[in-house]
Amino acid sequence: MNTMPVVLRVALALAEVGVPVLPLRGKVPFGNCRSCTGTPPRCGGRPVMKSAGPCRCPAPCHAWAAATTDPHALTSPAWAPAWREAVTAAYHPGGADLTVVDLDNAAAVAWARESLPATRTVATTRGEHWIYRGAMPSANAVRPGVDVKSLTQYARWLGPGTGRMVALPAAVRALVVKEETTPSRGRVVSSVPERAMWDRTVATGCRHNERYVRTGLERGLALIRARTESGAGSQTFGVARFLAVQHARCPGPCALAVLGAEITAAAVSVGVPEPYARRAVANGLAAAVERAA
Repeated sequence: MNTMPVVLRVALALAEVGVPVLPLRGKVPFGNCRSCTGTPPRCGGRPVMKSAGPCRCPAPCHAWAAATTDPHALTSPAWAPAWREAVTAAYHPGGADLTVVDLDNAAAVAWARESLPATRTVATTRGEHWIYRGAMPSANAVRPGVDVKSLTQYARWLGPGTGRMVALPAAVRALVVKEETTPSRGRVVSSVPERAMWDRTVATGCRHNERYVRTGLERGLALIRARTESGAGSQTFGVARFLAVQHARCPGPCALAVLGAEITAAAVSVGVPEPYARRAVANGLAAAVERAA
């Protein structure tokens, strides 16, 4: 007779196809254990869950960061008590190169149907999960009733869903760029990053001449600097995406990171917090790669 908990059997099936899994007690994971806490934390970026990876503790005690595809860990004695108590399994979308747009109510679902590309959907208690191929930063409350679960969050496994899964679109990446990142005048939110200058010495594989690149860059920077009241974060995303697309056919390297540093500096100069600016640039560059593909 097979006495293995049903939840564990589901988890092992997911792990077998490369989806990192963990047990949930209801809707929440099992808590951190004493052996993993401390200052600094004994498990690198965990228990504050900044990164996934090896842990000295054999138990599933770090939420999304504990998710694994290792069947030996999942069926180990250390995990057994959690599986016996687990109500359901969860998975780490980012670890499977996925992004889940969690739509918490009917209004959020209606918005997604009008605003996002159709993809695989899974019904939830009050709304839907829309699942895309590709990982990105996670963020809660990107708009009313909408969370983005990917690199640093888990999602409940509620079944395979229906529909064809499509690539993560720019419209979802843009959700994590806050429109409200421009503060009131006089407020200091971060130091302006050192401005690196783009030239041919750092872009030996670019097919464009320096005048072409710098002209496009300066026009983009001007658009960002004009956003002194609101919308600088979204403008930053758009400029990064536009400039990266111009280099999609270059053999490379094109030193896009250097261009990104200049875009980030411009955004910070008009009040966008540096973490938001860097994230907007990274998302814009990634969206350009997606469009080129």
